[in-house]
Amino acid sequence: MTEYDWPVAEFDPIRRLRVIAASTPGTSIRETVMAAPLAAVWAVASDLEGELPRWLFPDIATMRVTPAGDSDRLVARAVGHSGLRARFDVVLRPGWCLMQSRFLLGGMAATDEGGATRFAFLGGFRGPLRLLSPASRPISARVGERALRRLAERVDERAL
Repeated sequence: MTEYDWPVAEFDPIRRLRVIAASTPGTSIRETVMAAPLAAVWAVASDLEGELPRWLFPDIATMRVTPAGDSDRLVARAVGHSGLRARFDVVLRPGWCLMQSRFLLGGMAATDEGGATRFAFLGGFRGPLRLLSPASRPISARVGERALRRLAERVDERAL
């Protein structure tokens, strides 16, 4: 058998999240560059139980995370102040997090930018709720921008 050297295209976490956003109807992606090292940003972003409820959505009261087999696979259960509940399948790796529930898709990615950190946040609807996406795009944009601001604030607060 002859061996071939096939070309390999490696994407960094931000590019992977952009591909998911571009290929998944009903999602929106927001990016920012934070003047903090990748380790500091990811320490806040990847703390799904302690920090995520503080910066992502004001309605999240608690987020409980349990292992789901592989070392990077988790199950997260979110409970909102309004009583809404959601179960998410999660893949969490350094610089990468993808979460999906029955009706929601979320993702985070981070890369080093020479001492600063580029951070991307993806959110959107899945299943039948995808039909709401065109009408909800302006709201999604505001929610994403607000979440990025709160994340940057939490990173700054933890640096003090």
